[in-house]
Amino acid sequence: MIHPWHDVTPGDKLPYEFSAVVEIPMGSSVKYELDKKTGLLRLDRILFSAVYYPANYGFIPQTYAEDDDPLDVLVLCQETLAPLTLVNARAIGLMTMVDCGKKDHKILAVAVDDPEFNVFHEAAELPPHRLMMLRRFFQDYKQLEGKAVEVDEIQPAAKTIEVIEHSLERYSQVRRNKGFH
Repeated sequence: MIHPWHDVTPGDKLPYEFSAVVEIPMGSSVKYELDKKTGLLRLDRILFSAVYYPANYGFIPQTYAEDDDPLDVLVLCQETLAPLTLVNARAIGLMTMVDCGKKDHKILAVAVDDPEFNVFHEAAELPPHRLMMLRRFFQDYKQLEGKAVEVDEIQPAAKTIEVIEHSLERYSQVRRNKGFH
């Protein structure tokens, strides 16, 4: 069985374009999380608040972010994508949260193969309301769990380069040194 985190290539157009693996479809209130050991999706929880994911949510393979998970990505497209779908994506911005005291970067991306969204190259080109919805979701989705989440302003696509490269490098170091368990 292929492991979506370890065996799927992140692509050859990094850091701006990459393959993303969808964990959570747009419109879902179900929080799936990649089971790091098996590569299957595990039900993490049903969201406590009456909110839903405003974009297809997943990760970039072969990355290891500061929160000790694969690097998160929100893929904007006009359709809801099934879990474990591979999608060609392009970074258009960066949203950084502080969740339980740790930085939790979210790469904002568009589906390269979606003609409605592939024209966007910067998050600032999106309708302002869409950007407010994305930020607001992450400000609110853990509130009824009694957890506070801080969400910074959305940064331009250029800010994603360092974050993506750092998490690719961090993944390589961990895999080389001690491996993942």
